[in-house]
Amino acid sequence: MAGNSFGKALVLTTFGESHGIAVGGVLDGFPSNINIDIDFIQSELNRRRPGLDFFSSPRHEDDLIEILSGVFEGRSTGAPIAFLVYNHDQKPADYEHLKDVYRPSHADFTYQQKYGIRDYRGGGRSSARETVARVDGGAFAKLLLHQRKININARISQIGGYALNDPGSAVHYEKTVIFNSDIIRFLEELKITGDTIGGIISCTITGVPAGIGEPVFDKLQADLAKAMMSINAVKGFEYGSGFACAAMKGSEHNDVFTNEAGKIRTLSNNSGGIQGGISNGMEITFRVAFKPASTLMMDQETVTVSGEKTILKGKGRHDVCVVPRALPIVEAMTALVMADQGLRNSDGFLLRKAMK
Repeated sequence: MAGNSFGKALVLTTFGESHGIAVGGVLDGFPSNINIDIDFIQSELNRRRPGLDFFSSPRHEDDLIEILSGVFEGRSTGAPIAFLVYNHDQKPADYEHLKDVYRPSHADFTYQQKYGIRDYRGGGRSSARETVARVDGGAFAKLLLHQRKININARISQIGGYALNDPGSAVHYEKTVIFNSDIIRFLEELKITGDTIGGIISCTITGVPAGIGEPVFDKLQADLAKAMMSINAVKGFEYGSGFACAAMKGSEHNDVFTNEAGKIRTLSNNSGGIQGGISNGMEITFRVAFKPASTLMMDQETVTVSGEKTILKGKGRHDVCVVPRALPIVEAMTALVMADQGLRNSDGFLLRKAMK
């Protein structure tokens, strides 16, 4: 199975299955002499952990990181950083009824067609459990970016048909998200009926200097798009003005340059902080759309591996809405892109700072 590594200068390779012994990763290319705050890395994992809200999976995992290499006396050594998170709340028996059927909108059928075998225990490698390793790797990348005062902030901007433009609509805490009463009632109704819902996450990157990114195939927005589209349940990505630009005139869409106290800026930011695939010094903004989780607690029509019609009974553990738990995943993949692009930059601004 190919496609388990992400990045060029900073490469994250992940491994493990949903109900295997553990999930983990190897982060190669991470600079030496960076302070590694284990508590911060663990706090990032805590944000993704299941079982924190009534609308998330009741699977209970402590998700405690175990670093195997690449860190000594609290600092990175420059060697590959290997880490593990063990799976404890495994219930393979819950998935025995899926052994010979294809779940609607899951990867069961496509994995079987490609590999001739599939791990039906929660989807195996296709499970969002794999994103634990991404959050780990992204936390290391955040530590690298923080030294250059580059910050990444993702927020929920929509749940189903509810737009969260009001800051009071969703309060983001370290471990969970508290919605207003209308959204809570909506999610409670979905849980009762066994249904699910999707949403949109908006992300902003601040502190990025002009000049980060590679033209042509490795444009900064192209790497961000690939990173976001690789996340489970993501169906759409847009940056800056996004799809709204199709209805705008060029005179409306152009970002006019200005000089503010000796610094070149733009009066608007329809470009989303990226022009020609390279950062222009403005805030980088993008949005990511998530579909409803495909696992439903209701009966669905499907077929068996032999093609016979059958009814799939809704049972097991699932998320009513994956969007809150996806916040740290979006931030992690963003951090990996920015750290990778920063290390590849011609002036080596991230590496030069790290070596001081």
